[in-house]
Amino acid sequence: MKCPPSVSAAAIRSVLALMTLSGPAAAQKPAQFAVRLQNHRLDPAEIHVPAGKPIILLVTNADDTTEEFDSTALRVEKLIVGGHYATIRVHPLAPGRYPFIGEFHPQTAAGAVVADQATSATAAPPAPAGAPSRRW
Repeated sequence: MKCPPSVSAAAIRSVLALMTLSGPAAAQKPAQFAVRLQNHRLDPAEIHVPAGKPIILLVTNADDTTEEFDSTALRVEKLIVGGHYATIRVHPLAPGRYPFIGEFHPQTAAGAVVADQATSATAAPPAPAGAPSRRW
């Protein structure tokens, strides 16, 4: 297909680039939720997230030992070395409860993501002073 002579290729590329950047995906930036593992316990143990929107879990392992963040319901398994953190991207969830555990200490490191319509997407609070800053 040929463009009219009055439309340059650069103008077409500019319009296509703007369309790509301004689509629904750009408008729906995932909300981030912080989770801290310390003394083999997850805090908070229950995370309320908006249903139907992608989210990011920022999981900090403040322990000296490695832990595996595991959730069959969320389809996530992630090893997090002690003193590091992991970024876990979660697809949009239907309303419901999605359990997770620290697989190496499931008796104490357990919790759930709760997706509901009433929860608004809020950003994760800043990391507390002295939190590990290394990403794994």
